[in-house]
Amino acid sequence: MDFESRLSQAIQRGEQTREARQHAREQKALSEEELRNLHSSIRLDFSERIESGLRQLADHFPGFRFETVVSEDGWGARISRDDVNLSRSSNARRSANLYSRFQILIMPFSARAKIIEAHAKGTIRNREILNRNSFQFLTECDRERFHEVIDQWVLEYAEKFAAGE
Repeated sequence: MDFESRLSQAIQRGEQTREARQHAREQKALSEEELRNLHSSIRLDFSERIESGLRQLADHFPGFRFETVVSEDGWGARISRDDVNLSRSSNARRSANLYSRFQILIMPFSARAKIIEAHAKGTIRNREILNRNSFQFLTECDRERFHEVIDQWVLEYAEKFAAGE
């Protein structure tokens, strides 16, 4: 066999190897529809965890109103409370409205990012005290770890609210 024939065979084997790798990658990669379905499944799981945690938090602090959030911003829950602060200054009585809010949302699906993302934002007595994000790739999502993150955010807000921060 001459060199030209061996070179042609080597090129063919290389092309076959490349095609086999590409085929394997395509089989492994999820289609966009499968990713959307996976995101929906994970989102439902996390939304239930968020709702449960915020309902329990609202039960421990009277005055908080609970609401489920389903919007283009995301899915999750929010608690809120409005208070009035009556203070006496030397000459006059002054009142101020104080609001406390806490929400955790799961962001909508993004075909570009292919992640599941949660965002938490908390305010206590008109002051933002918590602003957190967490994400994981959809195909590598560790649900237990994400549950722990959600729980930690709820516990952090509860501790700060109880401390009067």
